[in-house]
Amino acid sequence: MSAPAPAVSSPFDPGALPRHVAAAVWRGSEVGGGAARTVSTGFGALDDQLPGGGWPTHSLTELLLPQATLCEWRLLGPALPSFMESAGRLYLIAPPKPPHAAGLAQLGVPADRLVWIRAASPADQLWVTEQIVKSDPAGAVLSWLPQARPEQIRRLQVHAQSCDAPVFLFRPAASLHEASPAPLRVSVALAGGWELEVRIPKRRGASLDAPLLLAAVPGNLAAVLPPRLKSVPAPAAALVREEASDARALGRVAPPSTAGVPFAH
Repeated sequence: MSAPAPAVSSPFDPGALPRHVAAAVWRGSEVGGGAARTVSTGFGALDDQLPGGGWPTHSLTELLLPQATLCEWRLLGPALPSFMESAGRLYLIAPPKPPHAAGLAQLGVPADRLVWIRAASPADQLWVTEQIVKSDPAGAVLSWLPQARPEQIRRLQVHAQSCDAPVFLFRPAASLHEASPAPLRVSVALAGGWELEVRIPKRRGASLDAPLLLAAVPGNLAAVLPPRLKSVPAPAAALVREEASDARALGRVAPPSTAGVPFAH
């Protein structure tokens, strides 16, 4: 006598729950809502893909870059004025290059609201970041921690849960292959013309593997760039970046399209 076939259970239907309980059910395939305050990124398409509709507070955001000082301000620039509300300050911890105060002022960060902290060793960089996050400052915390280990990021995330300022950790794109306790991980790279290619490999909900292409002309250039330079094709844009790199190395004046970048060259 053969054993009876196992019963096949049907998928659970949240609609069978009481209405107030069903409203609280979150499906893992959906983008979760933000439990804390968020700050708009300034890019509508990106806000639509982030839990809560913007950069989160009370949490870490890990930004993964192919090269330091390449995309940071293009991505965060539109949100900087919002970070400065309520007498906020912008805390820069161990940036790879000195910040350009005049460039940041054009993006909405006055020089007297900019705090630049030098820290040479990875241990000092981590310690300073932790102390600032624990102080619950107004504004935003930006820390370059390329060598941070998962357990160190986990400790920062614990402290960030009591911090009302957005906290960003900048790390190499290669770190994507490592586990990270950061609830939100966003990778960003240069695309054609003035666009940024953004992916969200980790968020509350399913990851966003398809790239978002964001038009990211710096605000201080948008008003003066002629239309033909606002849509530079990819090969020409790469040539402009290469020429700018050569100019920095040889001491020549960089092309106008690189002006206003908030890092000194």
